[in-house]
Amino acid sequence: MSKEENRISAQLIDIFENIMKMEQETINRESQQRLSMTEIHTIAAAGREELSSMSEIAGKLHVTVGTLTVGMSNLAKKGFVERYKSEKDRRIVKVGLTKKGKEIYRIHEAFHRKLGLTLIKGMTEAEKKIVKDAMTNLEEFICRGCPNLDI
Repeated sequence: MSKEENRISAQLIDIFENIMKMEQETINRESQQRLSMTEIHTIAAAGREELSSMSEIAGKLHVTVGTLTVGMSNLAKKGFVERYKSEKDRRIVKVGLTKKGKEIYRIHEAFHRKLGLTLIKGMTEAEKKIVKDAMTNLEEFICRGCPNLDI
């Protein structure tokens, strides 16, 4: 790997770590709450408007329903989500955000919008296309799961 490629890899790691830290700090400051990134992303996965099943949310987060149940219990105790059992099938549990949860969702979405706009600020359309292509490459790499590293 060239020096340039090593630098880009190092930058990606630094940026990812700093985004996660900044995201948590910003959301906690704006909401005046104390939430972990796991809790924030669980709220985001639950969505803003509709009720979602536990299995739908677990799928979005790539965790088991059992793992999600523990987190949802904590979020329910803190007043961010409410659980509803299906009238037709009591085994099905739907989750919805409370007013407090919707506020976290709103702040989280605003943070992500600002992040995206900051990335492309001042760029020409051609430069935006290059960034879009680079982001697509990165997304494809991540979404394929654990890649062979060919070390």
